[in-house]
Amino acid sequence: MVESNPPDGFKPLFRTSPFLDHNGPFFYRENADGTFVIGLRIQPKPPNARAGAHGGLLMTMCDIALGYRTTRSQTPSPMLTTASVTTDFAGGAKVGDWVEAHVDVHKVGGRLAFANCYLICNGERIVHASAVFARTGDRPGETAPTGTGA
Repeated sequence: MVESNPPDGFKPLFRTSPFLDHNGPFFYRENADGTFVIGLRIQPKPPNARAGAHGGLLMTMCDIALGYRTTRSQTPSPMLTTASVTTDFAGGAKVGDWVEAHVDVHKVGGRLAFANCYLICNGERIVHASAVFARTGDRPGETAPTGTGA
């Protein structure tokens, strides 16, 4: 088993689910500007046929990062549903590699939200994803957690 140990400054992701637990553990680091980066150490479960991260895992990481960053970019936090994610692969990650998801939120409107994500591994951009979210309302009385892009 590969140790999940994240680099300094990363802590366990603030939200999880059985699906994320199965594919993780995922971590996050708060940035000085109030945004955050999501990270993952690639585990040997389940690798692809070339002993690397499966493309579906990398796409999942993009979807998680895009959704969490976009919904936490405003107060109150909007409720968002993924409408579309387009993913382009320019590289891969091997078992043991640390991968980070960096997200740019472009717009959160009254009906739709738009964001881009890059997965970075060993200093290289390995995946680009672009997402559109449908806004289904706001979370009543909820504010974005401190340091997460409010």
